[in-house]
Amino acid sequence: MKIKKTGVALPAIHEMGRKIQQLSAETGQEYLFLQRGINSVVNIDLSEVVKDINFNSKEIQTYPPSQGRAELRDAINNEYFGGKTDISCISICGGGMPGIDNAFQIADVRKIYLPVYHWGNYHNAMKIRNIEYDEYDSFDNLKKITPELKDCAVLLGDPGNPFGNKYADDEIFAMIKKLNDNGTVVFYDSPYRRVFYDKNDDFYTRLLDIDNLVILDSFSKSLGLSGARLGFVHSKNAEFNHEMAVRLAFATNGTNAFAQILVEKLLTTEIGKKAVTDFKTATVSEITKNIKYLNESGFIANEFYSESVPVGIFAIVNISEDELLANRIGSVSLSKFTLSRKQEAAKYSRVCVSVNHKKFVDFFENMKAK
Repeated sequence: MKIKKTGVALPAIHEMGRKIQQLSAETGQEYLFLQRGINSVVNIDLSEVVKDINFNSKEIQTYPPSQGRAELRDAINNEYFGGKTDISCISICGGGMPGIDNAFQIADVRKIYLPVYHWGNYHNAMKIRNIEYDEYDSFDNLKKITPELKDCAVLLGDPGNPFGNKYADDEIFAMIKKLNDNGTVVFYDSPYRRVFYDKNDDFYTRLLDIDNLVILDSFSKSLGLSGARLGFVHSKNAEFNHEMAVRLAFATNGTNAFAQILVEKLLTTEIGKKAVTDFKTATVSEITKNIKYLNESGFIANEFYSESVPVGIFAIVNISEDELLANRIGSVSLSKFTLSRKQEAAKYSRVCVSVNHKKFVDFFENMKAK
């Protein structure tokens, strides 16, 4: 049969994972899997939470609403928006990527601007959907070119991927408002923020007065539920939300009901909240120690953090992918996260810092000793 090819390769993270698994099997040596984008300090303990779920209930054994269960959307409203939005503005999707992919397709814009260094799935999704894109270098660059961005969209990620960097909230808010007032759509992708914040965080609530904004979030990082594939999209635009519901209905016939109920329990029950708190406490502690170690050891590539600070779950190190691999450390070359600066980026690597601190230090110290 004839095939409509995307022209897009599978992510580099998959190839590196396959490579180090093969090397580990061939040599019998342990490798440190830092190429992955998941929190690997501890698993979230769901053993008590699932006892409160009736697997034979109608809620699980039926198609859920296309925009998501009302109970979960209400829980998200309370947890992320202080109860100040409307659940009709929230759509549940099968992880962050489907939300991003659909949002990119729905917004009728001339082009979408991505950071020069960005998660490759952004531009891959646009390539598959034939959406035009461009790049911006920094917040200062965005401010200078704002007049050119009318009728376009800009993607902001904070904390970011691949840098794991965090801007000051007031700076992010000012940037989003400036773009909004210019008639620019903003996609604010923030699946890592709630690893480091809890219900007291009011940043999403502050964003509710901004019209040309789509908030993209997921529970893969903040709740350690990458395998559950669940995320949400928030927009105040009724037409956007209707289109999102239609697309989700035809693509999925409703997003996994069990995953929705599980996340609802984690956000609303005392047992669930404790599981989340325990997971975040352990995870953030190890992330913080690992970033401190990289800083003190001179491994952090500080040139990428002039406007922001590294908080995780990733960091950029001034060591190449090949050198790290030679020392049994998996990573992804920074060159895989840019389209225009591949040559200069090749000497750096993105590493996941959300792993056991002792093991993390042991591998890097062994490399230093050689």
